[in-house]
Amino acid sequence: MNNIFNYTREKLVKYFDSIGEKKYKAVQVLEYLYQKKNFNIDNISNIKKDTVEKINKDFTFDMIQISDIKHGEDVVKYLFKLLDGDYIEAVLMKHNYGNSLCISTQVGCNMGCKFCESGRLKKVRNLDTYEMVEQILLVEKNDNIRISHVVLMGIGEPFDNYDNVINFIKIINDDKALAIGSRHITVSTCGIVPKILEFAKLGIQVNLAISLHAPTDELRNKLMPINKVYNLELLIDTLKKYIKLTNRRVTFEYILLNNINDTEECAYNLCKLISGMNAYVNLIPYNETQNFNFKRSSTSNITAFYDILKKNGINVTIRREFGGLIDAACGQLRANKGGNNS
Repeated sequence: MNNIFNYTREKLVKYFDSIGEKKYKAVQVLEYLYQKKNFNIDNISNIKKDTVEKINKDFTFDMIQISDIKHGEDVVKYLFKLLDGDYIEAVLMKHNYGNSLCISTQVGCNMGCKFCESGRLKKVRNLDTYEMVEQILLVEKNDNIRISHVVLMGIGEPFDNYDNVINFIKIINDDKALAIGSRHITVSTCGIVPKILEFAKLGIQVNLAISLHAPTDELRNKLMPINKVYNLELLIDTLKKYIKLTNRRVTFEYILLNNINDTEECAYNLCKLISGMNAYVNLIPYNETQNFNFKRSSTSNITAFYDILKKNGINVTIRREFGGLIDAACGQLRANKGGNNS
């Protein structure tokens, strides 16, 4: 039986057409579920009872559950228990421009980035669309807030769960569902080249972020195994094609690791690598975790790195730090809880 939160408006329209109902019923159901936040279809008033009974037979309305919540300054970490008993996480970050939710796309991750807690928790499975959608719905309902921005940068590699992720984006972007604008949605990838090209051809205005974290193949090979499959030359060439196809700017995420990728040499190499691209760099101070020896770069190293990029004409920001005291690095809370594969 299909979960109702897997269904885009287009799929719901086809469903109602197939049972001889008016297609506009799809919009009524979407508004009821997503805008009124009522997850029991029995109480819907503008659809006749026998149709509601049919919907209940054809769909489930099963929800994941909030298992734990940790609060920090302008940040909230949610641990969700899935129907199969495993756990995922989402992080709410409160900005002056709105509420941003960083969601998970997989249970665990197979990319194996050496500094990442998610990679330590090997992939169990992809999340279904409904399991991604419900992270937003439950946070909005629990906190009585509206999520204005969504980042796919939690546990998992979004492009390793490509079809479900695209389906998810269609649902949350729909103005009859969560109505989150395309330019307020960011998909992060460690660099799965074929999917970047496929994503470019969709023609949607969603932001693309690249987890880069090193400016040379030698260093990136050590930190990120994906680089041995799609090296920097191939990745950068693909991103230039992406920019040409979409006329969209690319974000490079760069976690600063003390005395590893935060040297002046690395900064100059990064300038050479991305010079002339329609891109900007988001420098991220590392959230330390007990399971790795990596340390956060010193403030002086962060500042020096930033200054080199700035002086060489690179658009660069230093990300505001969230959640260091509440295990907000991807996978930390789940690891401490003891997910099925941790």
